Amino acid sequence: MPARVKEIRAWQRMLSGRRLDLLEPSPLDVEVDDIAHGLARVARWNGQTSGKHAFSVAQHSVIVWQIFCKLGTNSTPDEELIALLHDGPEYVVGDMISPFKAVLGGDYKLVEARLQEAIHRRYSLVPVTPDKLKKKIKRADSISAYFEATELAGFERPEAKQFFGTPRGFSADMFNFTPLDTQDAQDEFLRAFEKIERKRKNHA
Repeated sequence: MPARVKEIRAWQRMLSGRRLDLLEPSPLDVEVDDIAHGLARVARWNGQTSGKHAFSVAQHSVIVWQIFCKLGTNSTPDEELIALLHDGPEYVVGDMISPFKAVLGGDYKLVEARLQEAIHRRYSLVPVTPDKLKKKIKRADSISAYFEATELAGFERPEAKQFFGTPRGFSADMFNFTPLDTQDAQDEFLRAFEKIERKRKNHA
């Protein structure tokens, strides 16, 4: 008889007990506590930042949301939540630096897109972020990245400007770029999530 082909495990068990399948992620297996816990323990810049603690994706996500809100006053609570969750898939796949993503190519992006859609569906958001909104979130993300690069990752300003553009109308002291410990970053992310959810409830 031919040897049985061992089934490849494509799911990850979360601390909540959920098992999230990376190939076919279900919104029912997405929990914000798992997202916050995971993102607070994923380091931006592959950990190559100054400070006692790593600068986490959770802290970055909150700052991007704060910048996003300052870019205009006409954003809906749903759009704010999409901004906060813009790096949501990284609680499962980690924060791979852009050069490595370029090497991996399309397969990585497909997995990331499926996870993002499952996260959006879990919280009754549009499955795919509209291009106009995506552009606004990307601008907020680039502003945060510029300050992270210059304040934490050792970039000179001209180099950071080349990669991320000039953050006009913003300065680093408007936000907290001091890396938080994992629990504080997790709590900050959850507070932001809960604040937006209250807005969504009142907006409905």
